[in-house]
Amino acid sequence: MKGNSSGLRKGRYSEPGRIYLVTFVTFQRKPIFNDFILGRKLVDVIRKESEFTDTLAFVVMPDHVHWLLQLKSKSLSDTLKTVKSLSSREIKRLRAVSGIIWQKGFHDHAVRREEDLVDIARYIVMNPVRAGLVTSIREYALWDAVWL
Repeated sequence: MKGNSSGLRKGRYSEPGRIYLVTFVTFQRKPIFNDFILGRKLVDVIRKESEFTDTLAFVVMPDHVHWLLQLKSKSLSDTLKTVKSLSSREIKRLRAVSGIIWQKGFHDHAVRREEDLVDIARYIVMNPVRAGLVTSIREYALWDAVWL
């Protein structure tokens, strides 16, 4: 079955000021970010998007990213397009790799006002512990949250 993730976005609207939980995945779920240097480069790219978003929490897993953000001026699609494009360029430059880095599309959830952002952030940053990568989040360097 061929994916049609761009078709899923048709008619979708991203709202400035709205908070979104976004997940995006590496192509064929390759664990690119087992390489710490590449993970840090992706963190740098996410932080550079702060002109267009307020990052509330994120975690970079070996083959995917969870990002809790509040949009400022760019659309959600444009924000993710920029992050994927810039990080792909940097990954290819740093490791002389070719080919596709990111799977097309992304999953997003517009956070409702009644949802507890701190609980969502804790869930995000605990991913490496739940995945068995570390026993404590203190042992994992590819995350951040404004509350923790």
